Amino acid sequence: MVLATLVPLQAVAFGLVALGAPLVVLTRDPLRQALVNGVYGVSLVLLFVVLEAPDPALSMLVVSGVGYPLVILAAIARVRGHERTKDGDER
Repeated sequence: MVLATLVPLQAVAFGLVALGAPLVVLTRDPLRQALVNGVYGVSLVLLFVVLEAPDPALSMLVVSGVGYPLVILAAIARVRGHERTKDGDER
């Protein structure tokens, strides 16, 4: 009985991962790409949980779902802040 429910759940998880990867690559705006990458990371977490791999799921949750998007957003904010101060100095 458990196997019968895991197969469709695995198919959905693999489908989410398969659809999420091209979305990350095709997103051009860095801010949106960081957010889409975070959602993609959460879909990978779901895949690992469905495949009964809790250790990679926890690691992926911290790194891809939380850490990586925060680092990218901080870098974008810093670059945009430097661009604003650079534009202000030239005037």
